[in-house]
Amino acid sequence: MPARRPAVTRAEDGTVQVADPIAGPAFTRAVLDVAGAVLTWSVLGPTGLPAAEIHDVARAQQWLWAVYGERTAAAVDAVASGAPGAAAEPMPPEQPTALAESAARLAFGHWAARWWPASHLDGIPALEPGALGLELAALTHECQQLLDEAGEVEGRELLEEHLAALAPLIRWWQSGASPRRLGGVLRLIDDAADGLGLGGEALGRLRSALEQDDGPAGTPLDLAGLFVRQREFALAAGSARPATGRVIARGAGTNDWCRYPPGFVDAAEDAVSWTVYALGAGRWIEVEVVAGGTAPVGGGRLAAEVSVERVHLAAEVHVDGGPPSRVPLARRDDVWTGRADLDIRVSTTPSVEVGILLPGFDPGPGADDRAAREAVRALARRRLGEASAPYDGEAAQSGPFLAEILAAAAVEEDF
Repeated sequence: MPARRPAVTRAEDGTVQVADPIAGPAFTRAVLDVAGAVLTWSVLGPTGLPAAEIHDVARAQQWLWAVYGERTAAAVDAVASGAPGAAAEPMPPEQPTALAESAARLAFGHWAARWWPASHLDGIPALEPGALGLELAALTHECQQLLDEAGEVEGRELLEEHLAALAPLIRWWQSGASPRRLGGVLRLIDDAADGLGLGGEALGRLRSALEQDDGPAGTPLDLAGLFVRQREFALAAGSARPATGRVIARGAGTNDWCRYPPGFVDAAEDAVSWTVYALGAGRWIEVEVVAGGTAPVGGGRLAAEVSVERVHLAAEVHVDGGPPSRVPLARRDDVWTGRADLDIRVSTTPSVEVGILLPGFDPGPGADDRAAREAVRALARRRLGEASAPYDGEAAQSGPFLAEILAAAAVEEDF
């Protein structure tokens, strides 16, 4: 698809914008913080050049030309300086540049780390965090021209956090059954580690393998079992119902991914259920939430926002359109459960709305984004289908991530 023409405009706050802002809920946008700007892509729309919000034009000039081309870089400078008659509709390059493609891939990888709709109920396996983290570290190194010091620090953290995943990736590479891209990822990791002055046993083993060109040897490999993962994900059959009392209402809640970090809750739309019971004049609600199959990855932005060790999910309950009340949830095996009394009229059947959130992380309920969530699930299924087919590309933006190939191999075994 040909690249679109990005209009260059100046906002009231002084930022320079390239192309219109990307519409849609947060979980449909891939975002990348770069030197002097924020780049945004829609994960549901056609692949193309990103929208940019530039807050420091001088710093952004280090990469603008390499992403959008010289005309757009000149237009941004002219618009920022207030030059009369500055061009607002420059022509981008006919083909996306290599840096633009790598940036889009890096942004999508970060999106997948946050928003991938892992769900046992929907048959969408989680992505192996170690494989994804190392590929993101490699892509961060590949996109150095885009990044400032904070971005370089993030690349180092990704590399250090996921070093344990190097050994299985090397085994995969040596098996002769790996995608060609894996060798490039391993070399980028080695180059990044060398530039950062990192060492250790895992990196030493990688460098030794690369120096000996210890590549494909045709060794049989169980790809689905390459990484040690928690596979015993038995679905909860349901919490124990009270021995007495009658059911007066039940339903499914809203599973809004924006309101808690990844990994806590199964991403299926029907992962949240609730039941209202009656006993005499008493009324209470019990909430069940199917737990996610993976724990949130430590480090980075999410670690700063929430302490995994002190997580207490909650259900937000609205009864008959009244103000919300919180029901604390506790994890039992593979389900989060909670119970709370309700103050409702005895003679009525209540209208109940239930959502799940993590206090302190929750940005608040948004619009009803169920259609967008289903579109994201369809995207994940499509990508897993593509990842299960033979693929031998190097670094095409549309090619599968290593973690997607591993997840596709695990689909039949796990689901």
